[in-house]
Amino acid sequence: MATTIRSSDLDFDTIKSRLKEFLQKKSEFADYDFEASGLSNILDVLAYNTHLNGLTANFALNESFLNTAQLRSSLVSHAEALGYNPKSFTSAEAKLNLSYTINNTDRPTTITLLKNTPFTTSVDGVSYTFQTRSNFTATDNGSGVYEFVDDAGSPDISVFEGTIKTKTFFVGDAADSQIYVIPDITIDTSTIEVNVFETATSTTSVDTYTNINKAVRITSTSTHYQIKEVPNGFYEVIFGDGFTTGKAPAAGSRIEINYLSTKGPVANDAAAFTTTTQFNNTAQSPSQTYDLSVTTSSRAAGGAFKESIESIRQNAGIVFSSQRRLVTAEDYRAQINANYGSFLDDVIAFGGADNDPPKYGCVYVGLKFKDNITTATQETVKNEIRSELSENLAIMSIDIIYQDPITSFLELNTTFNFDPDLTDISLQGMQTNVSNKINEFFTTNLNKFGKVFRRSLLLTQIDDISTSILNSKMEVKVQQRLVPSIGSTLSYKLNFPTIIASPDDENHTVTSSKFTFNGRPCNIKNLLKTNTLQILNDAGTVEAENIGSYTATAGRIDLVGFTPTGVDGDSIKFSVTPANQSTIRPLRNFILDIDKTRSQALGVIDFQNTLTTL
Repeated sequence: MATTIRSSDLDFDTIKSRLKEFLQKKSEFADYDFEASGLSNILDVLAYNTHLNGLTANFALNESFLNTAQLRSSLVSHAEALGYNPKSFTSAEAKLNLSYTINNTDRPTTITLLKNTPFTTSVDGVSYTFQTRSNFTATDNGSGVYEFVDDAGSPDISVFEGTIKTKTFFVGDAADSQIYVIPDITIDTSTIEVNVFETATSTTSVDTYTNINKAVRITSTSTHYQIKEVPNGFYEVIFGDGFTTGKAPAAGSRIEINYLSTKGPVANDAAAFTTTTQFNNTAQSPSQTYDLSVTTSSRAAGGAFKESIESIRQNAGIVFSSQRRLVTAEDYRAQINANYGSFLDDVIAFGGADNDPPKYGCVYVGLKFKDNITTATQETVKNEIRSELSENLAIMSIDIIYQDPITSFLELNTTFNFDPDLTDISLQGMQTNVSNKINEFFTTNLNKFGKVFRRSLLLTQIDDISTSILNSKMEVKVQQRLVPSIGSTLSYKLNFPTIIASPDDENHTVTSSKFTFNGRPCNIKNLLKTNTLQILNDAGTVEAENIGSYTATAGRIDLVGFTPTGVDGDSIKFSVTPANQSTIRPLRNFILDIDKTRSQALGVIDFQNTLTTL
């Protein structure tokens, strides 16, 4: 009867043991000492070879699929097969107001600020250079002030961090394999400019090639290029074949590729810029130079490293499903994230039918910008999404309505039983560890669109901190904040991301932080057994019988005729008990965060070895 060697394991010792078991069952090796003989060395070699081959096969198989690949080169290859180009380094962009003031009657009508004009700034003591990427013109306003504007007439001039670099290629015979690789991993591919010259020494460009992503129609004469990342992290520029994919550079021509080599996000937040650029007014006699005035209108933002492998893994499939068109809400989310991800922490999109109240013929978009993105830059991004994405990729007239993220805060009252005999950490130290774990949980799992708070998951992580934590429990409240108009009598509406608990006869479902009303410190609570809201002072006396109500099923508080004259802090915090404390599932543009100031972790000493007598 044949003996089968079980070979599914990759562990060296297990493989060797299986080989030994196989040989021991053979009569030829009945008297062998496998541990003391030379055969043990042979088994080591066989086991090692099997182990290595198994690992190699396992790795190779994993790299064959988008979901399991670990090497960046594999992820890039899979993404390209799906029509998704992973994002390169991205230059930080700042907006500057630039002008000259010439106090002389002899002055020109216009002044041109040349492309690649440098500006210097610093972040954390490190200097960075920003550049203009095109020419800008300023016209005399009649008083000798020349303010530069872009093509749209805006005085906010974009400058980009990085160093201008040029890579030159010479086109060989048509029969040769033409490969053009730029040996630089820090390219911002959006800044690439490709010019083709007729000969090796020509000074005038014959053709200017543009990225194929901007093409609407491609013919044999179309001057487009493709850019893709190669396995070593460099970038290859691919031209057409002269037939179906566009025009190919002619043999003997010279290709010049200009681009920005950038440092990515390290230049974000740069705010103060200087330049040595001057204007020499030769109309004056003698001529005189004038300094360029520089004022920052938007700090640098948007700089980023190459897209991470996990981001590639996530975005490739999503973008593939959208097929570069905007039909579903998910298409909007995918394309916005793919094109503007360097500015965003998160993005969500949902149809008008899912809004409250419903509004058809539109898509709602929520953008959670990174902390360093200024208001001006946020508006620029929103406008570009409308003009560059919606107008070009939408297949029907769908309006984009932006909804800012609504942050709901959770107040967590955590209690855990603690046995000090099982650890060297003090009770206070363990309370700190628990608080840190809670904060870490929110940083890792929440604070983004669509992220659900599940109490059981958090309690499990708390229990796993130490064997000295015997058990834990948590009370959860949901908080919204109101910034009222002080001294004005107005009505307000606060929406919560969850159903509110029904009123009972023991505990207030709705409570608020302190504010000033009728000259006294007060807060708002619901009348027990009802959803009616009252204003009460510190003594518990009712100052206003009915100031509004809450609707449990809608998760909404309505305040009517509310006239606070002061606020304790910058807002009034309204806390509600959710109907389901175990799961808080935010809808639409709601985001969950934690209010650290109103959350606590309290340990209760519980000695396991103490006998209890009844």
